[in-house]
Amino acid sequence: MTEKIRVLLVDDQQLIRLGFRMVLEAEDDIEVVGEAGDGEVAIAQAAALQPDLVLMDIRMPGLDGIAATEQIVHRHPQARVLVLTTFDLDEYAFGAIRAGASGFLLKDVQRHELLSALRAVHRGDAALSPRVTRMLLQHVTPTLGVSPASAAAVEGVADQADAAASLVASLTDRERDVFLALARGLSNAEIGDSLFVTESTVKTHVGRVLTKLGARDRIHAVILAHRAGLVVGD
Repeated sequence: MTEKIRVLLVDDQQLIRLGFRMVLEAEDDIEVVGEAGDGEVAIAQAAALQPDLVLMDIRMPGLDGIAATEQIVHRHPQARVLVLTTFDLDEYAFGAIRAGASGFLLKDVQRHELLSALRAVHRGDAALSPRVTRMLLQHVTPTLGVSPASAAAVEGVADQADAAASLVASLTDRERDVFLALARGLSNAEIGDSLFVTESTVKTHVGRVLTKLGARDRIHAVILAHRAGLVVGD
């Protein structure tokens, strides 16, 4: 039997947590392991429960979702954070991406969209459409540096574009093709179709690309691609 995706729900409104719990627990492959009403409790619960994924509200009293995301990602790099926001262009959501979140959703998301995004983030995909990816790059990339892991790999390189380019140079031709497809916001299935390879082959390449780049997930690989000047946001 496949292990369930273990989810921690974080939102200061109990009714919203209840609604998400009802939706998620109706699925055979998802288990809600805990809840938190603010950032401090979320950090403590993440440490105690070791969830696979944290569904994180942004605007909460006390420690907000951005600060909590940063702490959880730093302390538990295996966990993925999917943030919830009210507005499509919420600067707080972009702040959470800078803090290490793997995607964001609107709070009025449809049931099937929530489930699809949760599963996508868990398997390493980004919960961002190509349109949202472009918005992300426009708002976040100018203020975002390479990840700590990436920076360590290119220590001594002062310019961020040069640092990113140095990392990209380590990729094989096929890995570079996959990397460029990632930067366009394509899913594994779409990458497979464009390169005429199986989805499982793409998944293998994606894993190697992320490892070589020192990127924790697809979103940060996308940002590195733009830092290296390989893709121009439109």
